[in-house]
Amino acid sequence: MMKLKTTLLMLLGVICTQLYAVQLQSIYPQKPDDPEAFYFTPENYQIKADGKMDVSDALQAAINQVKKEKNFGILFIPEGKYKISKTIYIPGAIRLIGYGKKRPEFILAKNSPGFQNEVPTDKGKAKYMFWFTGGLVEEGAAPRDANAGTFYSAMSNINLRIEDGNPHAVALRTHYAQHSFISYVAVHIGKGKAGLFDVGNEMENVAFYGGDYGIYTTKASPGWPVMMVDSYFEGQRIAALRCQESGLAMVNLYARNVPAVFDIDSNYCDKLFLENSYFENVSGPAVVITNENNSNNQITFRNVYCKNVPVLAKYTRSNTDTKVSYKIYRLKSYDHGLQMDSMVDMPEYRTLLDVEPIQKFPAALLTDIPALPSMTTWVNLRELGAKGDGETDDTKAIQAAIDQYDNIYVPQGWYRITETLKMKPNTKLIGLHPFGTQFRLDESTPAFSGFGGPKAMVESSVGGANMLVGIGINTGGINYRAVGVKWMANADSYINDVKFVGGHGGMWKPKPGVAAPKGWWDRPARVSTPDNPVSASGMDLAWDNQYWSLWVTNNGGGTFKDIWTASTYATSGFYANNTSTPGRIYAMSIEHHVRNEVRFNKVSNWKVYCMQTEEESRESTECQPIEMDDCKDMTFANLYMFRVIRVNEPYHSSVRIRNCENIAFLNLHNYSQIKYTNNIAVFDVNKDIDIRPWELSRLIVTGKEPHRQPIGNEVNKVNQLASDFDFTEGIARDSKGNVYFCDHRMRRIFKWSVDTNSLSLIADFPWKPSNLAFDSEDNLLVLFRYDVQPGYLIDGKPEQMPVMPDTKGTSFSGYGNSGFTMRVYAMDPENPEETIRLLPRVPMGQVKNVHKALYPSNRWRDFHDFNEVSVYVPEMCFLAPDGKTIIPHYFDLSRSSSLLEAYPGKPFYTSDEYDRRMVKMDVADDGTLSNLNYFVEQGEFGSAVDQDGNLYVADGEIYVFDKDGKKKGIIRVPERPSTLQFGGRDGNTLFITGRSKFFGVRIK
Repeated sequence: MMKLKTTLLMLLGVICTQLYAVQLQSIYPQKPDDPEAFYFTPENYQIKADGKMDVSDALQAAINQVKKEKNFGILFIPEGKYKISKTIYIPGAIRLIGYGKKRPEFILAKNSPGFQNEVPTDKGKAKYMFWFTGGLVEEGAAPRDANAGTFYSAMSNINLRIEDGNPHAVALRTHYAQHSFISYVAVHIGKGKAGLFDVGNEMENVAFYGGDYGIYTTKASPGWPVMMVDSYFEGQRIAALRCQESGLAMVNLYARNVPAVFDIDSNYCDKLFLENSYFENVSGPAVVITNENNSNNQITFRNVYCKNVPVLAKYTRSNTDTKVSYKIYRLKSYDHGLQMDSMVDMPEYRTLLDVEPIQKFPAALLTDIPALPSMTTWVNLRELGAKGDGETDDTKAIQAAIDQYDNIYVPQGWYRITETLKMKPNTKLIGLHPFGTQFRLDESTPAFSGFGGPKAMVESSVGGANMLVGIGINTGGINYRAVGVKWMANADSYINDVKFVGGHGGMWKPKPGVAAPKGWWDRPARVSTPDNPVSASGMDLAWDNQYWSLWVTNNGGGTFKDIWTASTYATSGFYANNTSTPGRIYAMSIEHHVRNEVRFNKVSNWKVYCMQTEEESRESTECQPIEMDDCKDMTFANLYMFRVIRVNEPYHSSVRIRNCENIAFLNLHNYSQIKYTNNIAVFDVNKDIDIRPWELSRLIVTGKEPHRQPIGNEVNKVNQLASDFDFTEGIARDSKGNVYFCDHRMRRIFKWSVDTNSLSLIADFPWKPSNLAFDSEDNLLVLFRYDVQPGYLIDGKPEQMPVMPDTKGTSFSGYGNSGFTMRVYAMDPENPEETIRLLPRVPMGQVKNVHKALYPSNRWRDFHDFNEVSVYVPEMCFLAPDGKTIIPHYFDLSRSSSLLEAYPGKPFYTSDEYDRRMVKMDVADDGTLSNLNYFVEQGEFGSAVDQDGNLYVADGEIYVFDKDGKKKGIIRVPERPSTLQFGGRDGNTLFITGRSKFFGVRIK
């Protein structure tokens, strides 16, 4: 009878776990066929999967074989029961994946040696079934724990069981970093200590039964947040989770029959975020908080259903608690920590509770992680002709597979492609190791090289239900047009376990006949290899030469989970724009870019959990972690922004926003071990509002906050409109009076809108913009520097640099300011990414009736040939899309600060910068200049003419002259002005780019 009762209870437990989004079925019911993988079968390792034979030594040998022969890879575990009696060490980049109709199960045998007593010298005071390590553990050597450099390790679709007599056994030790995870694992702890010690990176669909704890942990090895999606805890004797600084963000957690759900260690803080979860029969407090009202303590719950949970929180320092009198209730929100209701609110410690009684404990929400398609529908890419040898061009084979089949399994291999792979609406590409399985570009692949708009390696369908899982995307180091993935799929689409390879996270791949360096399997990821090039000086000139790694656009959305995008060659690791389709990010690590880690532009309805940025000293000292423009209705939970200990320069802000509303930051962590933590956590550029606290439990950007210094219309009053730039110049206006300018070195183009009186970032392409202008049809023209792409062949010959005209009259042409050319592209400023196109060069004189010609605002001619070169007619000019606006091609374009408009029949002014004077010239119908006359003996970078013909000259301040050259006045600017432009609705506002600031002043 007792046995029957136990069986029924076990069945009930299975049913409950399946009701609550944690499934116990095998997700890989068939054997994945992978010629690069190893299989732990009786045929290969002389073992039996009968639960009786001790396979410990054989299993360790198999794991070590994968590491030694492949360095990274997969050991597949067939269905069966596997008895072990000692710790199994799993080195970095090795994955254990189970398959079969039922999940395989590893069983720690009763009374296994060493598991009976506490291990006082061990960090977790325990002994482990499986220990993820930083490298191979040779016989007799002490293990080296996994750490911030341990990548790609995993255990999936495997169950674990601790039998009696092992009171200090812990099933898993998982202190690893990116692309390392535990998924679809049920741990039956029984009378053991815990299921898992030391969280790392990500967990999905995990269940813990019994034990003192399901999980107990210190902070993740790099101090980063950890994502846990779909988890179940039952019957723990002390607490479901015991933690300190874990940074856990949890969605769809179910905890039942426990004394406590979260027990934070004494005198420690934590940043816990919980959403869409369930507590049932919690006899003590659901969360034990030991450092209340400390900014490091950030406890945030959203939409948690509770049954028989009388004490929600206990605060041990004050010996107080938060009680709820209802038997069944919905916890709409609970916030404990330092909070701000708006960007201008006073930061205050608060404990906020919003709870409502309910009549019935509801069925749990279904997981929002899309299920993989049935393995019966998978087709094997290797069997369809792709080689994956890194040499063969597999493009046609992969595209043919996509065109014919929906569900494509991609075994390990490096698949070279030469054109964009375009998904169909239902295409699902499934790999199981994002470094062992890669789509790769050779350096300077023609279709991705030279100047042009962004070109993706992998492109989703528009609005389809696509999947991209377990595959690395390698754009190489030098492919100027490359984008890793362009994602336009729907809200049900899915990207998971995808690594954007390049710069960081590289690994040595053994090659036949090539001697491996000593200890190569333990080499750090930063080692220079052909797949991870680092120059002799440690500075790679190829950095920041490509577009974004992951680009979500055109109403793309879906779920993005466990993504690491750290290619230093990309403009930024993640860019989302022009989408209101719901998006969910679960654990995205974006690191080591030169200018931007993350950019959101016109994005709404997204939730971002466990986003982590990191700036490295060599490449990222001046990198903006997060940039947001025109975004609304977004939530960030457990957002960690970090600068490494090697950074030795300060930086302004971590999140930079413009024109955003209803943005919630829940558990915000802005930090570094050094004193050069980013000064400001969140900065509103347009309103000049900065958030000084580095640690916040809750911050709401309402969008209704007033400008710190309201901008008025008082005549002759200089208003600071925006700040936090590197060096602003290149100012221009469109026909509506909107003003644009650029930040050359940081490669950014900005727009000041006359409709909203606000600034936005419209482009951050890898091309270096120098000057901006508009043609008669409001096409934005961008003069930019272009460097020949190394190794790029056109018709079998290296790309040739066009000859730069007229370089003899200025010393600027020497000292490193040669070897490049200036080109011009045009784009629609409302849709820059999709409309970028190069302007042709045509002979001067080809356009007979020029609408306007665009000339350098200033020329540095220190060989005193300014007068001659200013009226010289060059051979070629750039022709704008309107067919009647030209830019004569002079070498001086490479140094000029802006382009000035020369209209036929009107006077034209430009600056002799070296001799500090403004000159006046006539403009012919073909746009050429003549009749040069000295006008005033002041001049520097920029100038502008108002509607009355008065000339405004930037020369330390701004000097105003009438048509006859008589000085009328001076405008004093808080910062040295560089370029000037009249704009606004009536054209009577003078806009000024300073060095790091942007100003406006009404002149009448």
